[in-house]
Amino acid sequence: MKAREVNFDGLVGLTHHYAGLSFGNEASTKHRLQVSNPQLAAKQGLLKMKALADAGFAQAVIPPHERPNVPVLRQLGFTGSDEQVVEKAARTAPELLSAASSASPMWVANAATVCPSADALDGKVHFTVANLNNKFHRSTEAPTTEALLRAIFRDADRFAVHGALPQVARFGDEGAANHNRFSREHGEPGVQLFVYGREENGHASPERYPARQTLEASQAVARINQVDPARVIFAQQNPTVIDEGVFHNDVIAVSNGTLLFAHERAFVQQRGLLAKLAEQIPGFQAIEVPQAVVSVKDAVSTYLFNSQLLRRDDGSTTLVLPLECQQHPGVWRYLNELLAQQNPVNDLRVFDLRESMANGGGPACLRLRVVLNDDEAQAVNPAVMMNDALFATLNDWVDRYYRDRLTQADLADPQLLREGREALDRLTQLLDLGSVYPFQH
Repeated sequence: MKAREVNFDGLVGLTHHYAGLSFGNEASTKHRLQVSNPQLAAKQGLLKMKALADAGFAQAVIPPHERPNVPVLRQLGFTGSDEQVVEKAARTAPELLSAASSASPMWVANAATVCPSADALDGKVHFTVANLNNKFHRSTEAPTTEALLRAIFRDADRFAVHGALPQVARFGDEGAANHNRFSREHGEPGVQLFVYGREENGHASPERYPARQTLEASQAVARINQVDPARVIFAQQNPTVIDEGVFHNDVIAVSNGTLLFAHERAFVQQRGLLAKLAEQIPGFQAIEVPQAVVSVKDAVSTYLFNSQLLRRDDGSTTLVLPLECQQHPGVWRYLNELLAQQNPVNDLRVFDLRESMANGGGPACLRLRVVLNDDEAQAVNPAVMMNDALFATLNDWVDRYYRDRLTQADLADPQLLREGREALDRLTQLLDLGSVYPFQH
């Protein structure tokens, strides 16, 4: 059956701030305590969504989470009214308030791992919510992520949304940021590549930064998503590039269709992996970027591989890039040389996503890819699909509720809590989501 890939982009939250919470993500730690602009961040994301929708790519939106996360602060011993909980946390443990206020759910590539119906043994589209247990500020996301996915993919006959894996290090799961799918056509059965950073009791691990995805988690997600075992490959990310700031596989490799775009140092035993992919995927093609042309350091600073590969019906491929790639002479030179060569990439689109980039997330971090056939697409909550009307509505919503300046000190403002709840309550009405946030229950 004919199918399309739909990009569900995360909408930046109202408490977007630079706290440097993500050890191992060098952009995040580099910009710690700088002043953020949540309004601009949300509008930059919306512009990308609308531009890609206008270019003919299927595009939808996933809303932000409620922040500050008051239930988590209560779980940590802060008491009183919700405003008092926030005030006490700000006064005695500001780092915990910052973590509980993180807008990190905007990077929905970490929301879940998706299996299209063409690959699943039961013929459904499966979502396994990521537990993100390597970082406290992200480990609290799973319940709301699950509620949002259930509100968007409501049809139980076509969609199966699964809760997160156990919250222990052995099953550290970072979602689709460590997952690739290859197929000649989106609606045909494909081959799924799960990339892990470490194996429990394994030997090859990074020394400087943590490996967030485990082999055991990837294996469990493949089982839960009912991926045909004959169509699964597990591969280890090169631990030395993790130590250079490649905290997820999507910082060093990206794929679509039969094409893999990756750095030559992306994987352990990369030659053997590429040979296996070529053996199992008809028409497989790999574009490997040499270290001598683009170093891992430059790839991390520009997020070259955290771009989006978008395939058109005619087989041509658009590469969606952050502005930082265009501003780096060496990377931009390479990309234009790539464009002149014989390969599927024939279009470069550059977007200013500096607010997200400064917090450690590029174009690919902001989206969750979901392959849907025509029947499944009809079953998705239509209110989340990007079009002219929704773009205008969401921009008006952002203008009304979002601040254009935010520091960590501002997180203590009880008005920020009230603004956020009013905004999200309105958003759930605009997107026909029902009551998905704790404060609505």
